[in-house]
Amino acid sequence: MKKTKTALVACLMLAPAPAFAHPHIFTEARLEVIGGPDGNISELRNIWRFDEMFSSSVMLDFDKNSDLKLDKDELAEVGKVVHESLADFDYYTFVTEDGKKTDLAKPDAIHVDYDNGQILMFFSIKPAKPMPMKGKMSFGVWDPTMYTAIDFANDTDLATKGDGFAKCQRAVIRPDADEVLAQNQSTLTDAFFNDPTGTDMSKLFSTRLEVTCP
Repeated sequence: MKKTKTALVACLMLAPAPAFAHPHIFTEARLEVIGGPDGNISELRNIWRFDEMFSSSVMLDFDKNSDLKLDKDELAEVGKVVHESLADFDYYTFVTEDGKKTDLAKPDAIHVDYDNGQILMFFSIKPAKPMPMKGKMSFGVWDPTMYTAIDFANDTDLATKGDGFAKCQRAVIRPDADEVLAQNQSTLTDAFFNDPTGTDMSKLFSTRLEVTCP
């Protein structure tokens, strides 16, 4: 069986072992869904703040001049590496329209900062084709391998911006893990726990924003 590793861990070469279905990296996230004046979703803005242990590992790996900090060029290199590798994981950003997956374009760049001992990443991602603000839309950010735990501390960290959302209803969905396990017990096989990327189950555990527009 092909070894499974998250894009972040693989590209930074911090985890030689397969990624089993429990998190090793912890991230606080914010997602802003932007509605354009043309009535379409124009972009999704991601902000991720990584835990201090993982951030320290990244700093040590990319601190080429050994000054115990990441300068502009080193931060740019982190962003470049992550930009290349996260493409295989849809940049951890998932959107559906009336239950059907929406294709997203690659972000132009992943911007990286190092603040108070933590790595921060910022990027904007756009629908690959026009996405009208109508029907039931779902927006979420999660790691399909479950190696990275991505958490939205407050419901306001899943935000909508744009006048077009005034006519829409929104809800932040925070699944109960026990209920998910009970409802999907028959599908949670050993294969899932050893290779969750081969399934679509991880989204059932993940916080998401649902927006319904007329």
